[in-house]
Amino acid sequence: MTSEQTALVERLRELFGAEPTLREVSMFGGRAFMVNEKMVVSASKDGSLLVRVDADQHDAILAEDGATQATMGANRRDMGPGWIDVSPSALAGDGLAHWCDVALAYNRGA
Repeated sequence: MTSEQTALVERLRELFGAEPTLREVSMFGGRAFMVNEKMVVSASKDGSLLVRVDADQHDAILAEDGATQATMGANRRDMGPGWIDVSPSALAGDGLAHWCDVALAYNRGA
């Protein structure tokens, strides 16, 4: 893992520490955090965060600062509604907790 990814993973472990069904897996080129056997977020090598959100709220969430449409693969193929990349700068301070809350809300309702 890169230093940026390692730092992000440590912060995520602190935030998700109380989750009873948490596990970590390698996924999407990053370190994914699974709650209730569903991916919540994945820490990318560059320190950005892939976030799973409600597809019905995708456009509103995409309008938030630091959020972009998630892509994957060498072709940077669009992952579709419900997948958001969040820049490292938007994860500073309470930003990471905010994005984890958004992802967990979807996880618990899905």
